[in-house]
Amino acid sequence: MKKPLLILMATWLGQAPLVAHAQSLDTTPICTDRPTKANATCTVPQGSWQLETDIGNSTHDQHGGVGSDTLYYLNPYFKYGLNDHQDIEINWAPAIRVRTKEDGHTRSLSGAGDVYLRLKSRLFSDDTVSVSVIPFIKAPTAAHDLGNDRWEGGLAAPIGVALPQGFSLTLGPELDLLADSDGHGHHAAVTGLVNVAHPLTRRLSFAIELWAQDNRDPAGTIRQRSADAALIFLVNPTLQLDVGTNVGLNRSTPDTQVYLGLSHRF
Repeated sequence: MKKPLLILMATWLGQAPLVAHAQSLDTTPICTDRPTKANATCTVPQGSWQLETDIGNSTHDQHGGVGSDTLYYLNPYFKYGLNDHQDIEINWAPAIRVRTKEDGHTRSLSGAGDVYLRLKSRLFSDDTVSVSVIPFIKAPTAAHDLGNDRWEGGLAAPIGVALPQGFSLTLGPELDLLADSDGHGHHAAVTGLVNVAHPLTRRLSFAIELWAQDNRDPAGTIRQRSADAALIFLVNPTLQLDVGTNVGLNRSTPDTQVYLGLSHRF
C-alpha cells in the first residue's frame, strides 16, 4: 500500500527542481496594486505567490485642535494566482498604532487590523485597454477602537489604458458598502481616481494620482480628496521597492501620509 505513495512522492520530488527552474526563468516584471491607491488590472501568474506590503506607513492629521498619527508597521497583502486571469488576495495588518493628542493629553492605541479578502478577475485585455473587477469583503477582526466591529465590502473596477510616449493611465471607480456611523445600517461610498505613470529609467518609474471619495453616511456625507505621488524601483523582475506620499486637499482628508513598500513574487 505504501509503494504507490513512495513512487508518487519520488516522481514529484524529481519534477520539483524542473518546476522551480522554470519559474526562475520567468522574466516578466512584477505587477502590483501598490504604491498608490490605484489597483492595477493585472493578476498574479497562475500558481505563483506574491507579497505586497508597507514597511512603514505614517498618516498625520490635525483638525479642530486634535492631532492624530497612525502608524502601520507592516500592512501585507498575500496573493495567489488561481489561473491566467484570476487571483485571490488577503490583507491583514498585524500591528497598528494610533496616537491622538488633544488639549495636551495624549492617548495611544495599538493592535491588529481588520482582515480584507479580495478576488481579482481580469475581464478584458489587449495592447491598449484592460479591465478587471475586484469584489472584496472586510471581516471585523481589528482590536478594540481600531475598527468599527462591522462587516463591510465593495467592488472596484480598475481600467488601464496604454498612452503614447510610454505613459499609462489607470481609472479606479469603486463602490463600497460601509457601516453607518450610528451602527444601525449600511450606506454607499463612491470612490474615483485618475492615475498616470511613466518610466524614468529602465528600473525607475513615477506615478501621480488624484483621488476622491464621497462617503454618504446618513449622519452627513464626508467628501475626501487627495493628491498622491510615488516612485517605483524594480530591483529585478520579481522584486519591487516603492516610496510615496499622499496629501489631503480638504479638511476631511488626513493632511499627509508617507510610506515605504516592498513587493515580491515567488
